[in-house]
Amino acid sequence: MPERTATLLDLYSGCGGMSTGLCLGAALSGLKLETRWAVDLNSFACQSLKYNHPQTEVRNEKADEFLALLKEWAVLCEKYVHQDVDSNLAGSEDQEDADTLDKDEFVVQKLIGIRYDGTGRKKGVYFKVQWEGYGPEEDTWEPIDNLSDCPLKIREFVQEGRKRKILPLPGDVDVICGGPPCQGISGFNRFRNRDEPLKDEKNKQMVTFMDIVAYLKPKYVLMENVVDILKFADGYLGKYALSCLVAMKYQARLGMMVAGCYGLPQFRMRVFLWGALSSMVLPKYPLPTYDVVVRGGAPNAFSQCMVAYDETQRPSLKKALLLGDAFSDLPKVENHQPNDVMEYGGSPKTEFQRYIRLGRKDMLDWSFGEEAGPDEGKLLDHQPLRLNNDDYERVKQIPVKKGANFRDLKGVKVGANNVVEWDPEVERVYLSSGKPLVPDYAMSFIKGKSLKPFGRLWWDETVPTVVTRAEPHNQVILHPTQARVLTIRENARLQGFPDYYRLFGPIKEKYIQVGNAVAVPVARALGYCLGQAYLGESDGSQPLYQLPASFTSVGRTAVQANAVSVGTPAGEVVEQ
Repeated sequence: MPERTATLLDLYSGCGGMSTGLCLGAALSGLKLETRWAVDLNSFACQSLKYNHPQTEVRNEKADEFLALLKEWAVLCEKYVHQDVDSNLAGSEDQEDADTLDKDEFVVQKLIGIRYDGTGRKKGVYFKVQWEGYGPEEDTWEPIDNLSDCPLKIREFVQEGRKRKILPLPGDVDVICGGPPCQGISGFNRFRNRDEPLKDEKNKQMVTFMDIVAYLKPKYVLMENVVDILKFADGYLGKYALSCLVAMKYQARLGMMVAGCYGLPQFRMRVFLWGALSSMVLPKYPLPTYDVVVRGGAPNAFSQCMVAYDETQRPSLKKALLLGDAFSDLPKVENHQPNDVMEYGGSPKTEFQRYIRLGRKDMLDWSFGEEAGPDEGKLLDHQPLRLNNDDYERVKQIPVKKGANFRDLKGVKVGANNVVEWDPEVERVYLSSGKPLVPDYAMSFIKGKSLKPFGRLWWDETVPTVVTRAEPHNQVILHPTQARVLTIRENARLQGFPDYYRLFGPIKEKYIQVGNAVAVPVARALGYCLGQAYLGESDGSQPLYQLPASFTSVGRTAVQANAVSVGTPAGEVVEQ
């Protein structure tokens, strides 16, 4: 019988949306998938992930430096773990420390961290040193060459680190997931290299991602990315990723999935690329569970890769979710909301709201073991970006109605071809600061045809995507009935983050973390398919899989016969 536990490395992890969803979905299939390692360059995102997954080794560093460190770590493990260290060294270090060091010389008490510096003057491995007689604020990073007199301290650190698996060696990782950024193909980049996209430094992370896969050789790979990798330069980057996996002897398949199809009021589309060793079953893609009209078509060359039902099929899908389904239960907050923890003040109103409020154990999230985890039952991060006084005055004058935006402010009229213009019969209105009520940038945005500046959302709508910045100047992000932008928690719900998932950093950074994340329900559905493949319960011959009827937004009760708990023997059904 296949092993029912597996290890996961989350690259470019952000705050952990992708790995969180994968683990939740895998648990429903009967596989205990554990995020053992995570890597991201954003320190606030790392802090958020570590708080919600305290057992994960979270590394705040560049992915290429992480790869360099893995290779150096293998050398250190070979030297200090797999081979005997000269026993004559034993005791000599302590004796030297006690008898021969000058009184002004620092003494290494313990090594407490390791990293690789690929940019500094002295490239290579660095250890974080705890100095004898000094507090943690005096800890420093020292190159390994400076610690040549401390072989026992290095051996102690490496042996303990290997025991705890603070870094993976080839063979340690069962699954690698990640979304390497490809900013070089962004439409905002005027200097895109269409002929050789991989020569653009902004696209090099895809190469690094594949290099890490090649080095660690996991059983499974799941790469996420924007649809533009299939559009830009005739799909060059998408084809590159596929060819890399095939060249490494992986089975591979590619699919495009829309977030709203899995229980969210948004229709962001993303590319997901599965890879599986030839000895493993290649996971399928989960078919939609919600009836969502897909907007923004797939590239023609990859149209067959859209994860959807055939047009001739008439599946029984749940009704598409709307904004009211997602956050109509949340309490009113003001433009300035200083508290990031509060009471709900009311009961959930929809199935989605009941699910998203569940605690960790009910969602089969074992990040805190059998403990409930901190802050459960509280409403977290229900704070909006605080608008400046001018914008707040403007927002207060946006009517509380569907479709309202800056065009409803005094002095604006809509002329020919839906282009806004100043109303000559209305004197221009000014704010208390002396600035105009209607800013010039709103009038000129997209040649005067845009409806987005200071746009108000409505309960019966969906959003095209979840944004990384909450300023209302050129996007529709005002709350349906309140004089503010959507809060971090409201945005987090649009991405399917459980309410217990707490975020860290300044408010603007929290918006970035949520907006950059993979939607949790999408990852959850993929995680279920991964678990099915890992446990040999699907054959992998077909690319698509119809999720069980109960697999929507329910927790423990979903797929009841397969869900396993910590310590549950394989095949034993958990009492619900």
